[in-house]
Amino acid sequence: MSADTNSTEANRAIVKRIFDAMAMGDRSVFGAALHPDFAWQATGSASWSRRWEGLDTVRRDLFRPLFALFEGQYRSRATRMIAEGNLVVVEVQGDVRTKRGGRYDNQYCLICRFTDGKMIELIEYMDTALIDRELGTYEQAMAALEG
Repeated sequence: MSADTNSTEANRAIVKRIFDAMAMGDRSVFGAALHPDFAWQATGSASWSRRWEGLDTVRRDLFRPLFALFEGQYRSRATRMIAEGNLVVVEVQGDVRTKRGGRYDNQYCLICRFTDGKMIELIEYMDTALIDRELGTYEQAMAALEG
């Protein structure tokens, strides 16, 4: 096997472990897989659509306001996965109720890029209309944390 094939299989295995844990509501495996220089890109035109650079920034400015909106544990499961080299593309089905009482069961296509066995970038494609409808704006979520 070539080094590229080993990298492909190792990266696929990391993503599988992440979503096996996420299906049970365990985010720790995902957190442990992230590179310190990790970046998250949320695509589209919703107020949440932006790029967060650096693991500390992602945790503070994305995860903290996002998870504050959820009632109970966020779960997600992988429904399909394709891996090649340092990229893993995974379709994901989310599952969570919001504190506002609605369902935020978004469907995602995530492109995960790896370096040195850690995820360094995630590009997220999702239903942006669902974000605005069920989560409200990013600015509202950040203000709620500070208010």
